[in-house]
Amino acid sequence: MFEAVLLTVITAATPLLIAAVGELVVERSGVLNLGVEGMMIMGAVVGFAVANQTGSGTLGVVAAVAAGMAMSALFGFLVLFLVANQVATGLALTILGIGFSGLIGEAFIGVPGLRIPSLYIPGLSDIPFIGPVFFQQDAIVYLGFALVAAVAYTLFRTRLGLVLRAVGDNHTSAHALGYSVLKVRFLAVLFGGACAGLAGAYMSLAYTPQWVENMTAGRGWIALALVVFSSWLPLRVVAGAYLFGAVSVLNLHAQAHEMVNIPSQLLSSLPYLATILVLVLISANRRLTLVNTPACLGKPFVPDR
Repeated sequence: MFEAVLLTVITAATPLLIAAVGELVVERSGVLNLGVEGMMIMGAVVGFAVANQTGSGTLGVVAAVAAGMAMSALFGFLVLFLVANQVATGLALTILGIGFSGLIGEAFIGVPGLRIPSLYIPGLSDIPFIGPVFFQQDAIVYLGFALVAAVAYTLFRTRLGLVLRAVGDNHTSAHALGYSVLKVRFLAVLFGGACAGLAGAYMSLAYTPQWVENMTAGRGWIALALVVFSSWLPLRVVAGAYLFGAVSVLNLHAQAHEMVNIPSQLLSSLPYLATILVLVLISANRRLTLVNTPACLGKPFVPDR
């Protein structure tokens, strides 16, 4: 049973991890995108629809990433070039994504889905317990870890990461040094959209290979909370994602096996209650909230004409 719990924790944590690491890059550039939920749900429906129509999970994933990037490009254009309010635009993006996904997905409700196959690594996959848990996952799970490693290395070990952090911490100085603040931020927003779309594809092609309206169920908001929980540090996102994934899975197992005499509705709310509790605790500690927070987060940049 412990093996089954670990497997479900990994699948529950993966979409949170991918979406959160994408949003971390966006916020490190100084942009606050609250539309993660909308981009995820659009990635889920477009990925499912394309995979269903073409019979290819790979094309479904590519289409989901493209859908997430298209939504993020709309957001980036509005907030960076038209200087729209980032909070209001992000919320509108989420509402648009939820509504539009329902329209697109109406024809796919109840349609059997296409599951992304798990990888088999000769020798490693056959090891008892360790093999099924660590070496029989699908490609997106491993891609999620690769993304975290790549983002961590890029942010703190490369010139590109230094520029990105400079833009997020002091866009005026970065602009004075000759860096294109709007270009850097737009590319960061596109990366965040791609990650959100990929997370959505995982929901509809691996986690539960079917289309259900509003199937992301608030995971985009949890991903936003994870960025704050991690203090904008990529490696901490992994711990946070698996913590919240474990809370989600344990409540399902508790309901299935009737381990505790608590109403199922209260158990289902545990991941969201945990999110609120973590944010309150972090907000109460000013050192945690200030140490890595991008100084220009949410602040618009208007270049001199």
